[in-house]
Amino acid sequence: MIIYAEVECLLYEGNSLKHKRSLLKKVMTKLKNEFNVAIAELDFHDLWQRTKLGIVTISNEKAHAEKVMQTVLQMIDTFPELERTLTEIEHV
Repeated sequence: MIIYAEVECLLYEGNSLKHKRSLLKKVMTKLKNEFNVAIAELDFHDLWQRTKLGIVTISNEKAHAEKVMQTVLQMIDTFPELERTLTEIEHV
């Protein structure tokens, strides 16, 4: 089972692309290390206050893949520097 999510976020702190990239690197590294997911910034590369992330998890069990993705989304919500606004999830 493959589960793919596109997550749009607003970034409240900082006022530069340098700060945005630093924050995204911290968030993406934590998610990759803790949950073994693939993650990348998909859109809004030139806007410092907005981002769109693509996240993928693969498992041989549907329930496990869904649990991992929900935990990843909950982890994103714990970062006070950003707010998850739109989330689209696909089961492949």
